[in-house]
Amino acid sequence: MTSTTQTEGEAASARKIEHLEEAIIRFAGDSGDGMQLTGGEFTNNVALFGNDLATFPDYPAEIRAPAGTIPGVSAFQVRFSSFDIHTPGDKADVLVAMNPAALKVCLPQTKKGGIVLVNTGNFNKTDWTKAEFEADPLEDPDYLDGYKVLKVDLNHLTKETLKDSDLEGKAQLRCKNFAALGILFWIFNRDLEPTIRGIEERFGKKPEVAAANIAVLKAGYNYAETAELLHTTYQVEPAKLPSGTYRNIVGNQAMGLGLLAASKLSGVQLFLGSYPITPASEILQQLSGYKQDGVITFQAEDEIAGICSAIGASFAGKLAVTTSSGPGIALKTEAIGLAVMTELPLVIVNVQRGGPSTGLPTKTEQADLLQAVWGRNGECPVPVLAAATPADCFYMAIEAFRIATKYMTPVLLLSDGYLANGSEPWRLPRIEDLPKIEVRFHTEREGFLPYSRDPETLARPWAPPGTPGLHHRIGGLEKEDGTGNVSYDPENHFHMIKTREAKVQGIAKDIPEPEFFGEESGDLLVVGWGSTLGSITGGVNRAREEGLKVSRLHLRHVWPLPLSLKETFARFERILIPEMNLGQLHKVLASQIPAEYVPFSKVTGRPFSNIEIHEKIREVLR
Repeated sequence: MTSTTQTEGEAASARKIEHLEEAIIRFAGDSGDGMQLTGGEFTNNVALFGNDLATFPDYPAEIRAPAGTIPGVSAFQVRFSSFDIHTPGDKADVLVAMNPAALKVCLPQTKKGGIVLVNTGNFNKTDWTKAEFEADPLEDPDYLDGYKVLKVDLNHLTKETLKDSDLEGKAQLRCKNFAALGILFWIFNRDLEPTIRGIEERFGKKPEVAAANIAVLKAGYNYAETAELLHTTYQVEPAKLPSGTYRNIVGNQAMGLGLLAASKLSGVQLFLGSYPITPASEILQQLSGYKQDGVITFQAEDEIAGICSAIGASFAGKLAVTTSSGPGIALKTEAIGLAVMTELPLVIVNVQRGGPSTGLPTKTEQADLLQAVWGRNGECPVPVLAAATPADCFYMAIEAFRIATKYMTPVLLLSDGYLANGSEPWRLPRIEDLPKIEVRFHTEREGFLPYSRDPETLARPWAPPGTPGLHHRIGGLEKEDGTGNVSYDPENHFHMIKTREAKVQGIAKDIPEPEFFGEESGDLLVVGWGSTLGSITGGVNRAREEGLKVSRLHLRHVWPLPLSLKETFARFERILIPEMNLGQLHKVLASQIPAEYVPFSKVTGRPFSNIEIHEKIREVLR
């Protein structure tokens, strides 16, 4: 926790209030302890207060791991501040550990001198044995040495609070996460009322559950106050963000809203055909709730049916999208080739996760880049975009449809588990500031050829079936130039291959310059793509504060590469490329632009931290 002024005034009791610039809290417990809900409620509270924030939900390594075991630990980290931030932070200032497994997993990610709130009600011998402790860690003076340890039996506090409730014992205990939340609200001087209203809305159909959670929330707050758990509590003031209306947005929510916005901006109905898969399923779930806006959602029986339904919808003149993750994209590859051959607009969202195969469904990774750029049979070019932040998913969804409809091509849009489940404050855009998407359906009969081309974009006409006089055939077999008839002519095939490639490469002339920060030349340029933006920004800022000559460049349009990259790279001695894979962007860049590259890989299921990027910069420039 970064402090600006040590103390300022006193509360009604003798405790002091210390003002901080930021704080990082990590809630951790079993997958049934409601840590994602608890973290989400704390996040909503600080968002309403006006803090800048970033979150990192960390789901269990195994979806059905035995209760109380290390693989079953579920965590939620939130960083909130009085200034602009870019990541959910490095090590936590406060750890809430609901059981020994959570303590074991998350204590190494907690700062020395930080606060550790433990639920002693879950620290009996059976509990710490499941967590692979040889003895009770709370009785080991060395294990928790250097931390401010707050021992509270949240189980007992919850049961006592709800002893007259209509809820049964197990249902009562499920409220204990709100006891922890109440204590945290006391520690950080937070108003309970916004959270109470949120509980009433969330559990509106179960008033007895809402009443119980509210009672336990207040009990946790009052217990902390009367027990005087700390002599000092903390206050993080609102951030000075640009004026506007803000809401807290999660990446998958932003993606769904961006796809819907593209429909509104183009005036074309949206169709989503998908098969549920972690961590992309929430996009399908969200858009299924927008029937009133004309959105059609189809939950298919498998990945192939999902994308093929979307291709059919595109042929029929809809804005078509399919969503998945890496394993599902592998199943969709032949159909992506069909969309390339038929030259129909289609957005394919890949919310990346750890692989290979089923891999790590709940953990994040950036290892599908080569799959996105080159992972199909034959010469099958597809433009590739990548969102950089949770809120950026909104804008990149719009951009993906702009390119898809203008160039009559499928577009791969990459997100990942970190972006999909993470959140940040999002300033609501003004509708008039969003780019219009000009969709032109071909209606002219005279001289119609389904594979004639716009001389600038090389896009073929979009002529939905039912348009009088414009009937034509599509399919996966090679097309004759112009007519679209099936053709086995070798020279025609070569011509069509080169034309489709030229169309995709020509998109490079129609994309904005990549985000650049720092001097135009120097010792080191840090290049990232996708969700590494926040950690790279934090690491580069620290290095620059030390006087190091380092700049950063971030790619949202990953393929084709921006035309200016070769000239930009030539002005720097070395190019550092941090990515959550074994160097896939490095391979792409090295195949196109000669430069002195320094790949920096991390494949742990967790995103980079600011510290890791900063230390790597110092190592390279040492």
